[in-house]
Amino acid sequence: MSASVRSRRAWGWHPLTDEWATRIVADAAVRPGELVLDIGAGHGSLTAELVERGARVIAVELHPARARHLHRRFSARPVTVVQADALSVRLPRHPFRVIASPPYAITSPLLRLLLAPSSRLTAADLVLQRAAVRRYADGPPAGSGPAGRGRWGRRWRVQAGRPLPRRAFRPSPGVDSAVLVVRRR
Repeated sequence: MSASVRSRRAWGWHPLTDEWATRIVADAAVRPGELVLDIGAGHGSLTAELVERGARVIAVELHPARARHLHRRFSARPVTVVQADALSVRLPRHPFRVIASPPYAITSPLLRLLLAPSSRLTAADLVLQRAAVRRYADGPPAGSGPAGRGRWGRRWRVQAGRPLPRRAFRPSPGVDSAVLVVRRR
């Protein structure tokens, strides 16, 4: 096993293949000019596809080397690279969407952040661990969860989207994944 594969596994980082990034962005039906956050952008497989579809992208990446790679790769494109922890990033003040494959470990706090009453989020397509997608798509119990009003309140429609096989990532993770589809009602 190469050193880079061992390093990625040590970080718990499993980047999406370009083929699957294309499918996820196509499913999301991004429109030209939309502002999209790619949280956990990695090397930019989702970012590249979003730019091809005319989106304005904010690529959030914590790892310094990957953030530098994104700066170089997208220097002439409508991409703003933010090197930061995803949970500390100030969300846009204007309507935005999220299409991302964030670290699975931040699923719950990320959803709380994105679905907060003050958020201007309009839609999200998040690649998450399949068990988490099932749990959130069924809706949190009344009075709990990111929306705070149970069953996502009246503000959000949350459902399971496309399942992703383990081969959708390189290296393959040890868990199954799927897309959590969130839409403002």
